[in-house]
Amino acid sequence: MNGTIRPMKQEDFCQMMNIYKEGIASNMATFEQQAPDYDTWDKGHLKEGRLVVEQEGKVVAFACLSPTSARAAYRGVVEDSVYVTEDCRGEGLGKALLLSLIDIADAAGFWTIQAVVMEENEASIQLHQSVGFRLVGRRDKIARDAFGLWRSTVLLERRSRKIGFEGCQGCDGHSCPIRN
Repeated sequence: MNGTIRPMKQEDFCQMMNIYKEGIASNMATFEQQAPDYDTWDKGHLKEGRLVVEQEGKVVAFACLSPTSARAAYRGVVEDSVYVTEDCRGEGLGKALLLSLIDIADAAGFWTIQAVVMEENEASIQLHQSVGFRLVGRRDKIARDAFGLWRSTVLLERRSRKIGFEGCQGCDGHSCPIRN
């Protein structure tokens, strides 16, 4: 990986949204049709897990975590977002960011990270599976895209090997019948 992963600063936001706009234009990364302002984005994302990759002073990728529910029972479940500028795809930046998010999620006590990916976005699905996410299922025609077409998504999740099974007797974190 070429670049430095570091925590996001508010002044990175404009560059991040330029990358996000590439995702919007691709019609493969988000159903949103415009980038949010900082306050809206800030309210929807956790303070933990706001990362960027910087190359030669420029933000070329970012990743973040969002809560999936306000309900207390799901306080340990978060959703990831990973975006890499078109010019830097295939360099391993997404994988490096996702591995860093996993470490942050474990340290923060989150037991599940989920990802919702458009079913045609094979690169993102493969990326998530390469770091231990499993395919949970497909949601048929769950939302309309920018052209008004119904699109389907897949749900992937990664269960922490460190959080949530402290009470299991004899659980080694890999062969637990409850966890797996």
